[in-house]
Amino acid sequence: MKKLYLQFFIFFIFISITTFSQVKLPKLISDGMVLQRNSDVKIWGWAASNENVSIHFIGSTYQTKADDKGNWDFQISNLKAGGPYKMEINASNSIKINDIMIGDVWVCSGQSNMELPMKRVSWNYPGEIENSENKYIRQFLVPDKYNFDEPQNDLSSGSWMYASPENTPDFSATAYFFAKQLYEKYKVPVGLINSALGGSPVEAWISENTLKEFPKYYNEAKIFRDSILIKITEDYDRARSNAWYNLLHKEDDGFKDPKNIWYDTNLNTSNWSSVTVPGYWANSQVGPVIGSVWFRKKIDIPSYLTDKPALLILGRIKDSDSVFVNGEFIGTTGYEWPPRRYKIPVGLLREDENTITVRIICTSGIGGFVPDKEYKIEWEHNSVNLEGDWKFHLGSEMPILAAQTFIRWKPMGLYNAMIAPLINYSIRGVIWYQGESNAGRPFDYFNLFSAMINDWRNNWNEGNFPFLFVQLPNYMDVKDQPSESGWAMLREAQLQTLSVPNTGMAVTIDIGEWSDIHPLDKKDVGERLFLAAEKVAYDDKDVIYSGPIYQSMKIEGNKIILTFTNIGSGLEAKGDGELKSFSIAGADKQFIWAKAKIEGDNVIVWSDEVSKPIAARYAWADNPVDANLYNKEGLPASPFRTDEF
Repeated sequence: MKKLYLQFFIFFIFISITTFSQVKLPKLISDGMVLQRNSDVKIWGWAASNENVSIHFIGSTYQTKADDKGNWDFQISNLKAGGPYKMEINASNSIKINDIMIGDVWVCSGQSNMELPMKRVSWNYPGEIENSENKYIRQFLVPDKYNFDEPQNDLSSGSWMYASPENTPDFSATAYFFAKQLYEKYKVPVGLINSALGGSPVEAWISENTLKEFPKYYNEAKIFRDSILIKITEDYDRARSNAWYNLLHKEDDGFKDPKNIWYDTNLNTSNWSSVTVPGYWANSQVGPVIGSVWFRKKIDIPSYLTDKPALLILGRIKDSDSVFVNGEFIGTTGYEWPPRRYKIPVGLLREDENTITVRIICTSGIGGFVPDKEYKIEWEHNSVNLEGDWKFHLGSEMPILAAQTFIRWKPMGLYNAMIAPLINYSIRGVIWYQGESNAGRPFDYFNLFSAMINDWRNNWNEGNFPFLFVQLPNYMDVKDQPSESGWAMLREAQLQTLSVPNTGMAVTIDIGEWSDIHPLDKKDVGERLFLAAEKVAYDDKDVIYSGPIYQSMKIEGNKIILTFTNIGSGLEAKGDGELKSFSIAGADKQFIWAKAKIEGDNVIVWSDEVSKPIAARYAWADNPVDANLYNKEGLPASPFRTDEF
C-alpha cells in the first residue's frame, strides 16, 4: 500500500511539473486575432521559470526566455497589413495559432450604448446582418467582470469572431458600423476589442494609481476590496429582491383564482377599466402605484394571416413584463430598456378574435407602455396596430423596491478586470461611448474623463494613441423654456475634453430619442466616429470630420456675435432655414429664447427683450429637439454656452 501511495505521489509531482512548465497564452493571443500593423506588437505569455520559448511567424523565428516568475514576451515590429497567417510557439509544448490578420485594432469601451449589440437594432437595418459576411472585420468580446484587488493579467474567457450572419448579432452595433466604414475606406483588417459594460460610470474604468487623485472615488473603491462585504451586500440584495417578488406574486389578484387566471382567454373583464396604450398608468384612475398591473386587448386577425410567422412588437415597457397570446405564454423581459419583440408561434393566432395579455411589474417610478414606440403585430407584408383602448386592472400594490447595489460599477473595478488584461496588446486607438451614468454629477466629469484617457495611454505605453468619443445624444422630455440641464453640462465636459491631445468627438444631438436612453440609430454614431478617426488617426487633412464647434463671442449693442471652428464649407440652418434652440441672457442671468441668423461664418443672436446681453447658449437642454445649426456637410454643431454661471 505504501508503495502504491509513493507511486501516486511521484506521478502527481510529475504531472504538476509538466503542467506548470507548459507555455500558456492570454485569451487575446488566439485563433483569429488581429495584430496591429506598423507597430511594435508584443506577444506574451507564461511558462516555467527560465524556460526557453521560440516563436515562428511569417518566415521568421524569435527566441526569448521566461523570467524567474515564468513571464515572457517578445516584440515584432513593422508588420504590414494582410493575412491570414499562422504562428507557432514552442517550449516544452507547442501551440499553433491560426487565421491571424494584421490590420488596425480598436478598443471599444464605455457603457450600454457601446455594448449594445447588433441584434438589438437589427430591424432598423434590414439585411445588414444577413449580408455582413466579412472575415476582415473581427470582434473579441471581453467578459463582464470586476475586480477591486489588483489588475488582472488575463481575461476569464473570450475569442475572436469574424463578422457573419451567425456572429454579427453579438457585435457592438456602434463598433460594427465604425469598422465597416474603416474597412471600406482603407481595406485593411479591423479588430474590435469590445470591452464595455452597461450602466458603468467613468470612474469604474480608471486604474488605482490615477484614481488616487480623486479621494472620494478611491476611498469607495477600497471599501469593496472586502470580499465578505461584497458577498453580504449581494446576498442581502438578492434576498430582498426575492422576497419582494414572492410577495408580489402571492398578493397578485391575477393568480388567486387558478380557474380564472387573468391571462385566460375567457376571463370576464366587465369590471376592468379602459386605458390608452401607449402610456403610463400613473395618468389613469389607478394612479402612480408600484406593483403589478394587467392589460388585455382583443383584436381580429384575418384568416390568411393566422398560419404565417408573426412578431408581437410592444415598444418598450417600464419595468418588466410577461406576455400571453390567447392564454399562451410567449415571452418575458426582466427590465425596462430592451425593445419588446416577441415571436408568436405559428398556429397560435386564430381567425377573428384574439386576446393579448400583458402583465407589467413596476418596481419604482411610473409603470406602463413607453410612448413614441411601435405597438403592433407584424407579418412580412402586413401589420395590425395595437395602439388605442386596452382593458386594465391592478393586480397587486407594493412598496417601492429599493435599487440594488451595483458593485460592478464601483470605481476601479472594471479597469482591473476588463482593461488591465488588454494593455499588452498593441492597438490603433479607442472609441468610447459613455456618460449617461455620470450625467447626474457632471461637474467632475472633465477631470475624471481626461484623467482616464491619460491613464490608459500611460499604461498602454504606446504614446497618445487616438481616443475618439461620442457626445451624449438628445434624451428625455422637451422643455418649453430654457433651463439648466445635467445632460447639457455633461456634453460640455465632453466638449472640453477635446483639449486633450489626439482626441475626437462625434456629436449625436440629432439622433437620440426622447423616450429611450438607447437610441436605435447606431449607424450614424459609428460613421461619425469614423470621420473623427479619419482626421485624428489617419491624418486625412481634407476630411470634414466634425460639425461647428463654438470658438468665441463678441457683443455689439443688443447682439452677440458667435464664431466657430469646423464650419466646413459653411454654416447652415437645417430644415426651414430659421435657426432654433438659441437663448440669451442679460445682467439678470435669466435666459430666454432668442432669435438667431447666420451671417457669413458667424451666428448673430439677439432678443428684443434683452437690450444688453452678456451670454448666449445653444441646445442647452436634455433634449434640444429643434437644434438645427449644422455645417453644409451635414454635421451638427455641438451644444455650448458662452457663460459659466
